[in-house]
Amino acid sequence: MKEFAQNIYTILSYIEKGSLITYGQLASQAGYPAHSRHVGKILAKLPKDTRLPWFRVVNSQGKISLQGDAFIRQKTLLEQDGITITEQGKILKFKQYLG
Repeated sequence: MKEFAQNIYTILSYIEKGSLITYGQLASQAGYPAHSRHVGKILAKLPKDTRLPWFRVVNSQGKISLQGDAFIRQKTLLEQDGITITEQGKILKFKQYLG
């Protein structure tokens, strides 16, 4: 699983500002299709001060999956990237942001 996590971090480091990826896409690109929940668990373990753009990962419906303070933090960071999001966490024009 360590290799999987390293692959996730590497792919994540290349997600550019204004682009998004889904948990499932990230899992597939890392060589582990159908392991999107594991991606979420790996990202949840990142330190708060990480420079990896974890916030550019959303669910396949184009929504933020996090809740509470983490939801607010992800929404704020995505908006700083220029991505428009509803109060409920839905990304407007979602498909245009997919890398």
